[in-house]
Amino acid sequence: MSEDFNMSMRKFLKQVGVTSQQAIEQAMRDAGDTAGKTFEAKMVLTIDGVDLEHVVTGKIEGQS
Repeated sequence: MSEDFNMSMRKFLKQVGVTSQQAIEQAMRDAGDTAGKTFEAKMVLTIDGVDLEHVVTGKIEGQS
């Protein structure tokens, strides 16, 4: 893969990581006391024009 492709992909993934973390943190604050709770999480990545649907699932532990 070309260097330009690699850099644009890394830039996109960095943006996904940073903005996703901010959104999760805000949602947890808005939810109030989530201590002792576990939340199922799912991230779906699609790319228009390319046959890609990548799903990542996991768990996020709540906080007080």
